[in-house]
This record gives sequence, C-alpha cells and structure tokens, in this order.
Amino acid sequence: MESIKIKETTSFMMNILFVSLGCDKNLVDSEVMLGLLSNKGYAFTDDETEADVIVVNTCCFIGDAKEESVNTILEMAEYRKAGKCKALIVTGCLAQRYKQEIIDEIPEVDAVLGTTTYDSIVEAIEQAIGGEHMLKCEDIDRLVLTPAKRMLTTGGHYAHLKIAEGCDKHCTYCIIPKLRGNYRSFPMERLIKEAEELAEQGVKELILVAQETTLYGTDLYGKKSLHLLLKELCKIKGIRWIRVQYCYPEEIYDELIQTIKEEPKVCHYLDLPIQHASDRILKRMGRRTSQADLRAIVAKLREEIPDICLRTTLISGFPGETQEDHEELMAFVDEMEFDRLGVFAYSPEEDTPAATMPDQIPEEVKEERRDEIMELQQEISFEKAEDMVGKSLWCMIEGKVADEYAYVARTYKDAPGVDGYLFVQTLEELMSGDFVKVKVTGADDYDLIGEIDDESAE
Repeated sequence: MESIKIKETTSFMMNILFVSLGCDKNLVDSEVMLGLLSNKGYAFTDDETEADVIVVNTCCFIGDAKEESVNTILEMAEYRKAGKCKALIVTGCLAQRYKQEIIDEIPEVDAVLGTTTYDSIVEAIEQAIGGEHMLKCEDIDRLVLTPAKRMLTTGGHYAHLKIAEGCDKHCTYCIIPKLRGNYRSFPMERLIKEAEELAEQGVKELILVAQETTLYGTDLYGKKSLHLLLKELCKIKGIRWIRVQYCYPEEIYDELIQTIKEEPKVCHYLDLPIQHASDRILKRMGRRTSQADLRAIVAKLREEIPDICLRTTLISGFPGETQEDHEELMAFVDEMEFDRLGVFAYSPEEDTPAATMPDQIPEEVKEERRDEIMELQQEISFEKAEDMVGKSLWCMIEGKVADEYAYVARTYKDAPGVDGYLFVQTLEELMSGDFVKVKVTGADDYDLIGEIDDESAE
C-alpha cells in the first residue's frame, strides 16, 4: 500500500500534508476531504517540513496495513513535536477502531475522526489550530453525503466511484463491518452527478468500488440495481471505460452479466474475491459459496463473455487449513486459470471469530503456501500474456517512458495499481488519457509490449 501525497497551490497561508493509506475506497474518502479543504482555501504541500497541518487517513484491514498506519502516525508525530506542524489529524479505519488508544498513547494527535465523520475535517483542523482536541466517531451506519467536489489524486484520467459503504456479509476473518457499518448504497442520482463532474474534469475511466458492488441498490430500491446504474453511467459523455470491482461471486446475477456483455463502455473485467476453494475452509470463513458454486459462476461468465478478464483474491493459511485443503486450492487455481490473482497470508484480527479459532497456522507455513500459489499463478499469467501476442486491442495511455520512444498504457484487462501494463513503442506524440489501438508484439513477465496498430490516436 502506498501513501499518496497531494500538492496544490492556493493563496491560503496554511499548508496541509495529506497521507492516504489503504484501499481505493479509503482514497475516495481522502479525495472528499481534500475537496472540502480546498473549498475553504487551504493550500497543500508534499513536504513534511513545510506542513502546518498533517492528516493521515489510515487503514487497518490486515496486520501489515495496521502496522503501516501506526508507523506513519508516529513518523508524522515527530513533525508535530519538532517542526512547524501545528496540528496532526488521524482519520479512517484505524481511527475508528482504536480511537481512544490513539488519543491516550500518542499525545501529538490533535483530532481523531471515525469512518463516518471525515466530513468534519475542516472543523477538526480549525479546532486543533485553536488548541482544542476533537474525538468524533458518529453512528457507524451514517452515510456521508457532502456537496463538495472531490479533488482527484489519480492523475485525472481515471477515478474511483464509491457506490456503497459498509458490508453485511460478516466473514469470520473480516473486521470491516464493525468499522464501516452495514451495507448502504449511495443514491443513483448522486452517483450520476458525481460521475458527470468527474467526466467534466477529464476522467475517461470510472472504476466502481464498494466493499461489495453487486448488492448495489438492494437497500434503496429493493432489488439489485448495479446493472441499472451501469446503464446510466454509460450515457455520460466523455467516459470511455467503466470497470467493476469487488463482485462477490454468489451475488452476480443475469441482468448484470448481460449489461457487461452488451454495453460497449463496460470493460469485460470483473474482480471476484473468492478467498478459497475448499468447501470446509469456505464454510469456516463464513463465505456463502461452495467450490461447485464458484465453478458454475466462472463457467457462466466465460460462456457469456468469452474475452472476460477475471481477477480474484485468496487467503492462505486460514485457521484449520490442512495441507490437503491447500493442495485442493492449488488444483483449483491451476484448473480455473484466473487472469489475475493475488494472495494474502491470513492475518488474525482481534474481535473477529477467526482470530480465536483453534488450529492457527504458523506464520512460515502461511507464507510458504502463499508463495506456492503465487508461483503457480505466475506460470498461468505468463502463458496468458504470451497468448496476447499478435492481438490488437484498445488501450489508454498513462504516461511516457523517460528518455525512450515509448508510452505506458493499460488495456481493459488492467486495473490501475494492481495489474500489469502495456508498453507502446512509437515515434508518435501521445498524451495521457489518449485511447489508441495497439498490436501486442511481445510479453515480458506480467507486462506486454506493443506498437500502434491503427495510427490514429483518439
């Protein structure tokens, strides 16, 4: 996970350093806060020594994320003690979960805002500058709705659109429902307006995110409505690609499949977090699928959309996982041949049922199993990359390779930050955000190499 620091210039005398950690859903919250602060005339810096105020938007999904968040707060606390920094604000999931501990143990922290109170960021900073501390964590099921436009941090050509907050699944390893509340969708008209504003700013790719996107609308409209939202978003001028993330396999439904199939703007790409393939482990995880279910949904998606790119995530070393369970998962991965796959070694989170389960797996075994799966997936990915050679497809230019006649691009199969790139060799001058048709000429590990097929860039 990478921190994101935003630099902006205004005439305001206060400089704010913003560090955003964790997932892309958290990043959207950061961009909302940046928008609120920008409206008030605050300036932004990427230099810790120049910051009057430092905001850390934290994550604590797994142990590594928690450690990164704590270390970042402690690092920034040093600037609060010794530098020109007059206020240190902590927001996000770690703030929600350990609010009192942060206040008690890190005296340099001036304000703590929970996951449903980040819209109070301006108030928190103003109070902190005035010498008042703030601890604000409201109803976990509150839905934050602000009038402010987000300040994009992704370069301007793609943006995440958070369509819902919270989760009702309560998987046994996951703390998110306790930090983010129950599932609640953002109203469709609000999302369309936000997407239109993003398109006006030059965004060409929307990436739909939530803890679970496939249940969108069930709480507001009484039925799954992601397909309806997609159809409305497809009408927005300027948007070329719409990518859907985090679809729980058991919730995928026919209308959604047909919409992905029929709407040209919707990328043939789905992220399906399956976590495991052993029925016994899936049950212990509190997942709502069996291996047979997973096989059926993957088969259906590939039958209906033959060129679909499927990404998934797995957990290795879940409590009680035997060598046989691990081998069953390996065989499943080998057979399914997912286009993209990531593996997390199981991280026990306090206050989750899995953390107190018997038969916890030693750390080194978890990591060995994770590495074994990733080695297998690497072979699969290499083969799939080789299969792309000779094919032509549209891609979006992300930027130029320094000192070379080449550009970095992404295909519909590549979500930013997690998947590979396509390196386009050309003497043409291209701009970030351009769409060009590229013929793949070679494959290098997870990345592709190509040349412009159709000489006219869009």
